[in-house]
Amino acid sequence: MPRKERRIKVMIGTLGLEPHWRGAVTVAGMLRDLGMEVIYIGNAYPEGLVRAAVQEDVDVIGVSCLSGAHLTLGSELLQLAGQERIRDKIVFAIGGVFPPRDVPKLREIGFDAVFGPGARGEEIYRSMANGVTAKATKAGRTPSE
Repeated sequence: MPRKERRIKVMIGTLGLEPHWRGAVTVAGMLRDLGMEVIYIGNAYPEGLVRAAVQEDVDVIGVSCLSGAHLTLGSELLQLAGQERIRDKIVFAIGGVFPPRDVPKLREIGFDAVFGPGARGEEIYRSMANGVTAKATKAGRTPSE
């Protein structure tokens, strides 16, 4: 019997007590419409995001941050992911409005994808799907495992 390929599972949330949720909800809907399985977690601190990601066995954590805490909370998120040994398994993406000078810093702390205003659904989808494939290949797995 042929094995049904598993859809990419994405958890979307807003980082910290972020009051701006519209972008995260919009991206969650776009990714769902493009065929990904999406879990919208709402506002969460890094500990909650990592705990939920482990429980839900997600392929991607996507966070939105407009409050200015993207470097601080983003660093904490990726440090906790490393401690839980999921850093090399899960794709980490961040979106929001932040100074252009912070984009290289976000990549340096470990975000696999960084999106600013105007990012299109197909671009986000493709980046996440390619990231999942790359991480699975590096770990010696197929993306659907």
